[in-house]
Amino acid sequence: MRLSELSGKEMVDFKKAERLGVLGSTDLEIDEASGKVEALIIPVGRRFKKQVNEIRVPWNRIRTIGADMMILEVPENQYSY
Repeated sequence: MRLSELSGKEMVDFKKAERLGVLGSTDLEIDEASGKVEALIIPVGRRFKKQVNEIRVPWNRIRTIGADMMILEVPENQYSY
């Protein structure tokens, strides 16, 4: 799958059934040696007030990628915001 095919997809937390955002505003953590995507880095919080935190979701925690959304299994320790 190409990155352009992922862009714009809605991201939803599997456990909490909660919207996390759109993939277009997400960073990718890439292993420099292998070139593989290691994780999605999802910004959360208020950007205009400079209170931005991040949720790191390892690539292997992506449950499903559908036509319009991605279902993610967010590790519990990532909800520290």
